[in-house]
Amino acid sequence: MQQITHSQSGLKWLKMFLVGIVLLIDFYLVGLMYLQGEYLFAMLTLVILTSGIYIFSSKKVYAWRYVYPGMMGMAIFILFPLVATIAIAFTNYSGTNQLAFERALTVLQDQRFFAGDKYDFKLYPQENNQWKLSLENKNTGQFFVSDNIHLSDHNVAVHEQEQAPTGEVAPLRIITQNRTALQQMVVSLPTGNELTMSSLRQFSEQKARFSYEDSLQDLRNNETGKVYRPNYDTGFFQEIDDQGNWLSETLEPGFTVTIGFANFLKIFTDSGIQKPFVQIFIWTVVFSALTVVFTVILGTVLACLVQWEPLQGKGIYRLLLILPYAVPSFISILVFKGLFNQSFGEINLILHHLFGISPQWFNDPLLAKSMILIVNTWLGYPYMMILAMGLLKAIPQDLYEASAMDGASTWQNFSKITFPLLLKPLTPLMIASFAFNFNNFVLIQLLTNGRPDMIGTTTPAGYTDLLVSYTYRIAFEGSGSQDFGLAAAIATIIFLLVGGLAMLNLKATKFKLD
Repeated sequence: MQQITHSQSGLKWLKMFLVGIVLLIDFYLVGLMYLQGEYLFAMLTLVILTSGIYIFSSKKVYAWRYVYPGMMGMAIFILFPLVATIAIAFTNYSGTNQLAFERALTVLQDQRFFAGDKYDFKLYPQENNQWKLSLENKNTGQFFVSDNIHLSDHNVAVHEQEQAPTGEVAPLRIITQNRTALQQMVVSLPTGNELTMSSLRQFSEQKARFSYEDSLQDLRNNETGKVYRPNYDTGFFQEIDDQGNWLSETLEPGFTVTIGFANFLKIFTDSGIQKPFVQIFIWTVVFSALTVVFTVILGTVLACLVQWEPLQGKGIYRLLLILPYAVPSFISILVFKGLFNQSFGEINLILHHLFGISPQWFNDPLLAKSMILIVNTWLGYPYMMILAMGLLKAIPQDLYEASAMDGASTWQNFSKITFPLLLKPLTPLMIASFAFNFNNFVLIQLLTNGRPDMIGTTTPAGYTDLLVSYTYRIAFEGSGSQDFGLAAAIATIIFLLVGGLAMLNLKATKFKLD
């Protein structure tokens, strides 16, 4: 019994030791991320590892270990990207402002400039895997030669002599192979000046371009004498005059700062963004709504036709009509892109032969939008048709028999019985389809890439862009700097809109959240 007690005590101490080790690693990683300015990642790591240690080491919450992986997966892949996107929307995060202040300062302090003459260098192989380093100043004709050294030496002294050493010279291949070691080498001249490798054939005196004054947070350019101070409104080190007033010149890279609701205000106040945003928002709503209307109508009509009793070969028709749903959408989109080609597409060839016209599908905004609706209707109607086929089976035949006794026509049966009874169960699916097409990035990107482009906008925007593709172009196709903060603000608005649609969908399906 005593041995069992000692064994249990030993396991307990081992468990505590392992938990302590994991916690130390956890705090180390969190501290490292925090110092690098990655606050969100630090918080995520702290929450996941700390909660995981507690759940898997405590018997009080034993049952939670079975749902912990799923909860953490949701936190990592759903909640964290959402929180990160919303957080970025309140910053100036962009192609020029991606780093934390400390990291941007380090990058600037690492910059060097040439502060003296350049020296061509050569390496001469010696015995025992040693080398002689020879430097030649082309301007003065001076030669400086080292004693026998290893390429791994970090500090090398050279002395002046009248001419370069004689013997075999190492080829460029040897220098390239040992470039890393040579770049770490510091060569001291007799005058005390220090040289570092500046190219594959030259050493030169390089000095730090900027020196930092902690008290004022000023960066002084040692080459030009200009002084820069961090501007926390713009996220750049900006030049100042002797009185501390801001001048126009800024340094890159900039740093990330919180700017509040500036990105959201820019969407509605900057005319170069407001105009395309409003137009694209309206088109996104119209596109999503018309796609739902067209696919529901076409799908329902075809479902009624393929289930019409007098129709022969219904199985073949069903198979042919469902085929667009079986083919990957990106393949169908690219096929349609070729069919609508303005010069060689089959659609324009047929229209030209029949009516003598060749529509500019990709250049005219109205035609481009019509083309997108046609293609998306083709891609979406099989889904609605399959749903309608199943729902039609649930409609009591007694209703049709009663209407036949009253002398109702086929259209009256469809408009008074079939469609109303289909509409109610299809409503949640129509809302879901609207939300899906609201963010139908693949269709726009592959078919038109948002073009034709709008003229006179601050950000890249096209007449066929949806909000999601417009956001993508702002983030990754900006001609100036990639404005991730503005893109995140628009993405946040999209999230709120789609989230509202999701709540509407839940309400439509009468799903109660307790």
